[in-house]
Amino acid sequence: MNPATIRKSAVSSKVKDTQVRVPREVQCVAWFAALMLAALSSLSFAQSPCPGIHVKILNIKNSIGTVACALFDSPDGFPNDYLRMATNVMVIKIRKDQARCDFEDIPPGTYAMAVIHDENMNGKLDTNWLGVPTEGYGFSNDAKGVVGAPPFSAASFPYNGQNLELTMSLHY
Repeated sequence: MNPATIRKSAVSSKVKDTQVRVPREVQCVAWFAALMLAALSSLSFAQSPCPGIHVKILNIKNSIGTVACALFDSPDGFPNDYLRMATNVMVIKIRKDQARCDFEDIPPGTYAMAVIHDENMNGKLDTNWLGVPTEGYGFSNDAKGVVGAPPFSAASFPYNGQNLELTMSLHY
């Protein structure tokens, strides 16, 4: 054997010796962990896993106070008497001028939504001496009233029991 052949066989034997065999159990655990990580990351990016009415509130002028989302299933009390007459009410803290209300387990039907930016957190939409709102407000369908709040029929929308994503803007 010449010296080049001896060096070549010595190098190839070193390469063979450095290969590491990973036990099948460790491979299975690694694959399982990778799949779980992928599943968890996809869940965290999902909008809303549960069926419901999901509302993104836009045009919030500041992060002071709370946003109250009131879901009505009839014209009774719409929109002023939301604390007593709304089907569901959600009061949430504003984060970086943004808010989101998620109403889950809502049966199919016709609904209307009113949203207020309750800056002083007194549980109502404040108005000036003329009755003009001094805090932000909005209605589903971006409904507007001629004098005062819009009627339930202008703000109403059908809901079929599946995921419904709405976007509402506040007016000041």
